[in-house]
Amino acid sequence: MHRRLSYHPTMQRQLVVALAIGILLSGLGCRSESETEAPSTQLITSPTEPSVPAPTLTADEINEGWHLLFNGSTFDGWRGLGRNTIPLEHWKIEDGMIRKVDNGQVVTASDGQPLNGGDIMTVDAYSDFELRFEWRVNPGANSGIKYNVSEILSTTEPPSHAALGFEYQILDDDLHPDARVGPNRTAAGLYDLMGPDAAKALRPVGQFNTGRIVFSGMHGEHWLNGMKVLEFDLDAPAFAELLAKSKYDGISSFAERRTGHIVLQDHGNDVWFKNIKIRIMESETR
Repeated sequence: MHRRLSYHPTMQRQLVVALAIGILLSGLGCRSESETEAPSTQLITSPTEPSVPAPTLTADEINEGWHLLFNGSTFDGWRGLGRNTIPLEHWKIEDGMIRKVDNGQVVTASDGQPLNGGDIMTVDAYSDFELRFEWRVNPGANSGIKYNVSEILSTTEPPSHAALGFEYQILDDDLHPDARVGPNRTAAGLYDLMGPDAAKALRPVGQFNTGRIVFSGMHGEHWLNGMKVLEFDLDAPAFAELLAKSKYDGISSFAERRTGHIVLQDHGNDVWFKNIKIRIMESETR
């Protein structure tokens, strides 16, 4: 026998409220699950190939005299060292960056420099300046930014199309053998002359580092990720001693102070550069 159940009015109201809340929560749960499972339409970019906005200067930078050396889309203002054009088999513009393309198996000198390299340089030459840039390397890669470069001296001395000048070393310190030669071959060092501060903060391979070169009068500085890691004076006896112990000893006028070009080095490996800008400084007494 079935017994008819009766509910007190208060209990009926409670059941209605509970039922409504249950329906509401069920709907929210379904909607959340649907959103989780729906295909994403968000653009995902690889961390090793970031989407880089076009380089710009702030109003303050413009007032301070900064100029872009790379506009993010063309090689305007650059050409190959010893060439009238860019060696496009070595360099390309990729995703708003300058990329040094891996050359593969090419004939190199004993120091690893390609014998028929493809360094590129600024069309303009600079004397007293501050240069800022960002750089990134592939595992085991090597490159550099050179300054105080004479194109005539560079094309007279071998290897072909490779710049002679002071070099801000760009390197994977962990995997490239140059780093084991000595501190003056490591990232942010003054290549083969002076090593950077051992406390430098080098970011992991695949991430961008910020670099800065100050070159005014006879004084030079290298910076890495906001930290000054070395400084030198061309007219100091200590610098003459460093030069005498380097691979540049015997190269006439290598360390002569000049109005020179800025060069991105082709050392055969994949390297990226972006946000390259320069500020002309007032000349100091030389």
